[in-house]
Amino acid sequence: MKTKAIHNHLSKLEKDARLNVWHFALVTAILTLAATQKQSKIINVSRRKLMALSHIKTLPSYHKYLKELQELGIIKYTPSYHPGYKSEVELLV
Repeated sequence: MKTKAIHNHLSKLEKDARLNVWHFALVTAILTLAATQKQSKIINVSRRKLMALSHIKTLPSYHKYLKELQELGIIKYTPSYHPGYKSEVELLV
C-alpha cells in the first residue's frame, strides 16, 4: 500500500465523529500491516500484531473497538480459527 492510499483512507475517516483515538489506532495498525504486506484491500492480521501496533493492552478493549469498526462498515473482519493461518481484514472505505 502506498503512502497516498494510506492518506486517502485516513482522510476519509477523520471526518467521522463516531470514531475515537482507539479506532484510529486500530485502523493505523491495519494500514501499517497493509503497507508491510504491500496489500491494499485484504490484509492478513493477527490479534497480537494489531494489539502491539495499536498499543491496546486489554482484550476487551481490542474486541470492542474491532467490533465497532465492523459495525460502522469500515472493515470486514474474517477470523481464522486455525493457529497456522492469519485472520483477514478487508478495508471497506
